[in-house]
Amino acid sequence: MAAGQGTAPLDPTPLIDSMVQARLAPAGRDWLARALAEQAGDVDDARFGQLLSAASRIARRQPLQPSPALRMTFRAAADGLDPERWTLLEAVRVRLILAHPQRANDRGQAALESAFQYADEGELCALYRSLALLPEPKRFAWRAGEGCRSNMRSVFEAVACDTPYPWRWFDPIAWRQCVMKALFIGAPVARIQGLAARRDEELARMALDLADERRSAGRPVPADLWNVVGPCGGARADASIAGELDAANAIAAANPDGPRAAAALQQERRRAGAAGAR
Repeated sequence: MAAGQGTAPLDPTPLIDSMVQARLAPAGRDWLARALAEQAGDVDDARFGQLLSAASRIARRQPLQPSPALRMTFRAAADGLDPERWTLLEAVRVRLILAHPQRANDRGQAALESAFQYADEGELCALYRSLALLPEPKRFAWRAGEGCRSNMRSVFEAVACDTPYPWRWFDPIAWRQCVMKALFIGAPVARIQGLAARRDEELARMALDLADERRSAGRPVPADLWNVVGPCGGARADASIAGELDAANAIAAANPDGPRAAAALQQERRRAGAAGAR
């Protein structure tokens, strides 16, 4: 599916409510109810940001740990967005964001932009996780691109991993930058949704350039790189993987794990090609 052609998601708000209400203490549930009621009265941008910040008083950064069944239901309702790695605090903040009465118009977009500007790391993660759930999510493509340039890995993963946002709404340049940033910082490429659908020759070229640079500097080539290349690298990819295997075999005598590393690399390459064929 091409970028920008995501299916219309259902409303995941009741699912967030069920996860949050089951994990908050009674005082936390009371605070959230009051905050949601206050937001229904159309708070100004400053107060909206204050509520997002104040959520840390009633919700901890503990893993949300949704059940497999709830995860599956949530993904179906949210076009693939996966809450597996959310914290309870992030879920509370996402719930507050989705309750903004002006979220579908320019005023709501301005409120979110104001929140982004003043957010700390934890608030940024929640804001980025919410983007795929907002009306007309393409409005936030520039802001999501900024998140992909963050030096904070937690923020990068919140916008790039376990979410359909980048592959649905990023243009080709932003999409490739997102994937390459994951390789640079060691983020889990396997958790970038839509990779097999949006791999292309240009992305493969960029990944193979990185492989050449790593080898020239005497640094290891990340195994995820071959999943980025997939079946799109042609003869250059074949030559690059052969170079990796030669290098692994060259140190086999001194390193008993060398042959296993080479075998793992071959296996990763085959898996990448098979994934691209699906």
